Amino acid sequence: MAKKPDLEDINLDGLPSHDELDALQAQIDQAAAETKKRAHAKTSDEKSDKDHDETGEIETELSELDVANARVETLETELATLKDQALRALADAENTKKRAEREVKAASAYGIERFAADMLSVSDNLGRALGVIDEKARETLGENAKNLVEGIELTEKELIAVFARHGIKAVPGKGSKFDPNVHQAVAQIPSNETKGDVAEVMQTGFTLGDRTLRAAMVAVSTGPAKS
Repeated sequence: MAKKPDLEDINLDGLPSHDELDALQAQIDQAAAETKKRAHAKTSDEKSDKDHDETGEIETELSELDVANARVETLETELATLKDQALRALADAENTKKRAEREVKAASAYGIERFAADMLSVSDNLGRALGVIDEKARETLGENAKNLVEGIELTEKELIAVFARHGIKAVPGKGSKFDPNVHQAVAQIPSNETKGDVAEVMQTGFTLGDRTLRAAMVAVSTGPAKS
């Protein structure tokens, strides 16, 4: 078994002294502190870079959001324009439809206007034929003549009925209020009719729907004659 060395036997030459050890420890502590400081600085830099990157990302996202919002506004404007155009197109189509319906209705109602105007002369002739035969003259007629007169009366009535079925109506005559839209005044005469009313009818007028087919030729009353 090896002999345990005594302190005197130990060679202490070449070993650092306490002061040297303290100095070395100080250097180590300083190095550790500097390393820690550098590590902290590096961490801070990395955090700063990270924050910078995050800020950049946020700024990028905000920029993209602005672009998206601008795009949305553009699309909303385009949509509003298209809606307005669609509404205008629908309104135009509806107006065109209504106008076409009115034209069809007018064509249906007034398509016979020219023919009806030509037929008025037939009605005039029938009326004149019957106008020359009063009750006293009819009593003196023979049976055949009476039948002829009755036939003319029936023809006139049938013609008036046909006119009515097609919207052709006689203008109000004697005793009605004078209306310049359907009456044509050719004279003013005293009569028992109220002043301004129709006193006599020289020619019957007719209307077709809302149109005046022919104005009635009338004399307007100036009121009762003064004695």
